[in-house]
Amino acid sequence: MIPLSPGQRVHLIGIAGTGMGALAGLLQEAGFRVSGSDEEIYPPISTLLAELRIPVLPGYRASNLEPGGPNPAPDLVVIGNAISRGNPELEAVLDAKLPYASLPETLRELFLRGRETVVVAGTHGKTTVSSILAWIFHSAGLDPGFLIGGLPSNFPRSFAHGSGEHFIVEGDEYDTAFFDKGPKFLHYRPDALVLTSVEFDHADIYPDLAAVQTAFKRLVNLIPRRGIILAWAGSETVRECCSRAFCPVETFGFEKGDWQAKNLRCQGETTIFAVQVRGEPLGLLTTSLSGEHNVSNVLAAAAMVSHYGISWDQIQEAVRTFRGVRRRMEIVGEAGGVIVVDDFAHHPTAIRETLRAARARFAGQRLWVLLEPRSNTLRRNILERELIEALAHADRVVIAEVYRKDRVPAAERLEPARVVASLRDTGMPADLGGDADSIAEFLLPQLQPGDVVLAMSNGAFGGIHQKLLAGLTWRAAGNPVSPGFSVPQRQP
Repeated sequence: MIPLSPGQRVHLIGIAGTGMGALAGLLQEAGFRVSGSDEEIYPPISTLLAELRIPVLPGYRASNLEPGGPNPAPDLVVIGNAISRGNPELEAVLDAKLPYASLPETLRELFLRGRETVVVAGTHGKTTVSSILAWIFHSAGLDPGFLIGGLPSNFPRSFAHGSGEHFIVEGDEYDTAFFDKGPKFLHYRPDALVLTSVEFDHADIYPDLAAVQTAFKRLVNLIPRRGIILAWAGSETVRECCSRAFCPVETFGFEKGDWQAKNLRCQGETTIFAVQVRGEPLGLLTTSLSGEHNVSNVLAAAAMVSHYGISWDQIQEAVRTFRGVRRRMEIVGEAGGVIVVDDFAHHPTAIRETLRAARARFAGQRLWVLLEPRSNTLRRNILERELIEALAHADRVVIAEVYRKDRVPAAERLEPARVVASLRDTGMPADLGGDADSIAEFLLPQLQPGDVVLAMSNGAFGGIHQKLLAGLTWRAAGNPVSPGFSVPQRQP
């Protein structure tokens, strides 16, 4: 148990991660004095922390923990899982014997105790399902607490303490902290679980799929007998992970499952589908989300909330008014007839399903994909074949440099040139890119009205979205854009 009460100071090392930034806001909302430090801070978390007026110290220094100025010495230090030994701030925490904890520990002890905890886990779809769940509970007047690793468009924040009984958590299988290499989601003690998928991911910490499965089996083993698991029916791996559950398990899917989505149809920017429960029709759901993967996300959330007494009418209305999640096929802007879209790509399967959804939403338009290999899985070559197959759903592909490639052993590192060569062998126009400036300079002369540019990265991608929009706006004003053009840095 963390001995802490409102009014005391909590300092977060690595505050600019999506989860850590949300926890910082949650702590402030609960009455704690919050500060943090980080090296790389970019939107949307930088914007969130600025809006909350949470002081963020640039870089990691022992002096960040010393009393002085407006900050007393911290009563608790929360250490992000990206922080490792040798970090000067972490070393100062250990030397001074300051109380410290991980994000999951802090969340469990200060916010989850005494709540009905609904955890959403899986390789894909966690953020979207968590966001839909939070919105349905909120729309039904149940005022849930939640902490989500993304920014739901229906809420001003990715977190809320909430006064209701329920707390919704996005459950991540990544490790917890330098002192706890187990998965984060094992700390949350879930009462209910949505399991969307189980695939090989996080190649930096899991050696193979079997190790990933073991982590999810341990999670399933935590659900109490009175609880419920909603599991994706289309995966033998998911079924195996749930095979020894002590609680009821219901499945969701398209051709299989207790809950099934049927008769999908797209009408412009709207997707409509019918829901059947054990063969009996329940009704229609209408969503602004695109793609089969998002239909399964909506179905999973609808199935889960039905177990908490939320009516079908309330579910329909909440799903209809759900506006999606930032950085999940999010249209950033349009200039010169070109649409620029942002997506949080992290895994070949997610890339494939997002491109399929983009094909449906932007039917008949030329689809450019700009990919920055940035996640710990995409930076490695272990899923190179799957990545090539996923990118084949685009019309044109540009692959940026591998992010911090020096931190990945050469034998394990993805080689973008090899991916480009493989795509070209299939007839796909594909090119190597450098940084965001060089990619924008290469792309702008080639973009035509009606094109869609989908920039995929789990980081900021050097601000390429705004660079492209600025260049397109410049060109639309009658200015020439040619190779060697210096992209204006002014916002459009």
